[in-house]
Amino acid sequence: MASRKTKTSKSKTGKTVAAPTVAKTVVKALQELGVKHVFGVPSGGWVDYMEELRTAKGIDFILTTHEGGAGMMADVCGRITGVPGVCFGTFGPGATNLATGVGEALLDRSPMIALTDEMPASLRGRTVQMAIDHQALFAPLTKKTTRLAAKGVRKTLFDAARLALQGRPGPVHVGLPVGLSAEIAGPETVAFKPPTGAPKAEAKALKKAADLFAKAKKPVLAVGLGAVQAGLAKEIKALAHKHDIPVLLTPMAKGMLAEDDRSYAGVLFHALSDMVGETHQQADLVVGIGYDPVEFNYESWMPKTAALVSLDIVPADIDRKSYKLAVDAVGDIRHSLAALAKVPAAKRGWDMTALAGRRAAMFAKLEPSNRGFGPKGALKVLREVLPRDGIMTCDVGAHTHLIGQLWPTPAPGLQIMTNGWSTMGFGIPAAIAAKLCAPKKTVCAVVGDGGFLMTVGELATAVRYGVKIVVLVLTDNDLALIRIKQEKKGNPIYGTPVRAAGSIGGDNLFGVPVLTAGDPGALRKALGKAFAADGPVVVQALVDSREYDAVVLKKDKP
Repeated sequence: MASRKTKTSKSKTGKTVAAPTVAKTVVKALQELGVKHVFGVPSGGWVDYMEELRTAKGIDFILTTHEGGAGMMADVCGRITGVPGVCFGTFGPGATNLATGVGEALLDRSPMIALTDEMPASLRGRTVQMAIDHQALFAPLTKKTTRLAAKGVRKTLFDAARLALQGRPGPVHVGLPVGLSAEIAGPETVAFKPPTGAPKAEAKALKKAADLFAKAKKPVLAVGLGAVQAGLAKEIKALAHKHDIPVLLTPMAKGMLAEDDRSYAGVLFHALSDMVGETHQQADLVVGIGYDPVEFNYESWMPKTAALVSLDIVPADIDRKSYKLAVDAVGDIRHSLAALAKVPAAKRGWDMTALAGRRAAMFAKLEPSNRGFGPKGALKVLREVLPRDGIMTCDVGAHTHLIGQLWPTPAPGLQIMTNGWSTMGFGIPAAIAAKLCAPKKTVCAVVGDGGFLMTVGELATAVRYGVKIVVLVLTDNDLALIRIKQEKKGNPIYGTPVRAAGSIGGDNLFGVPVLTAGDPGALRKALGKAFAADGPVVVQALVDSREYDAVVLKKDKP
């Protein structure tokens, strides 16, 4: 073990200064990466790092209620800022709690550095309270798991950040052996170098892609999360308009094309996906642009009669025995898309007037019913009250499927969901992180009352740091997606009612005011009051979950 005795050196001014500890070096490295927040629940082994965070400028430790919430917040920070989000959990239960947020970053493709306590070398493999193998725990949940040593602190963290950002973003786990924080860090001169972009796809593949696209009568563009991260909204719109063809979006690609755009064909997998299928089942060529099957695999919706041209930074993931992968252009997506942009405009076989009719009919079905107050009506009021550039995060449940199709999203990043990991409880931590990272934005969360119960404790985090968010709880006392599946099988409703009757209860939770509304007018008034408040506010809308039954869990293809 390295010496813990204070070492000194001469500064440029000739003064004697103490050599930096591992804790100080870790925090300094995070500052250099651009990290502004570290989320977690502290431990004894974390105290030295907390002291360094307390005195450092421009970076803060955010005490969360639960390590799972810490991971979710770090995930969303990584998405919004492009800088790896950072979170911490202690031994055993701290690490397993944190793992929920870490897995989310893996499958939602968010850059993250997950830090945990670890046993010192002398105790690894021994029977010790709270001790499990964190390296083994995080191996399947991360792009890499490693351990910090006094020598090479900066290199380890910079390598972690580079890997987290490289290719499809994701989490890297770094274990912090207890006792290491006070040791003197080894000398290093390494600086952070961002990862280089993906190389260009093979010219031969791009030529074939362009030829197939030029000859196709009914091509569709299927746009995924990779296209969002590559910033290709303008290019995709230009390509679609040039050839007058439909565009399909995955849920996490919402905002890449306006819902009233002539080429907009809808969102895959979510509400009324059968109506979206009326378009894509006519396609003879699917052009996947940054399409990530972690949201919805090709086989679940793509017609077998259509060929696939994939433009992505990784090989296409599709059953190649049953589906025709015509071109797998692996490389920089912007460069690959530019090859298609050069294809001369030609008359296609699409009836765009019919597409407009299908789009209008779909959105008409998503309008609130005149039979009571349901989630569609609540979301319509919220969309009218929330500024166009406001950020809405949503939890997981039937309302997610509704939001995926119904919610008008003016630009990518203004609607934030988890559709790769899909963990309930995401909405509130996500909204807190979004507000911390974009303090000038108006931020709200939409959650079902089931998911609300999973992370309601993070309201205390919002109060602690004065985070001004509005949480809209769709209270229906029902785990609607599972209840609908039970009924489709003819099974009795069992284990899905959130409560027998009533609501979330009380007019205040953890110091957060709770306002209740049972109709659109009351909800509009409550939301107006909530958005005008100085701190977090919960607004619960008492809705009928039966409104979901007619629009969610539809077949994507015959």
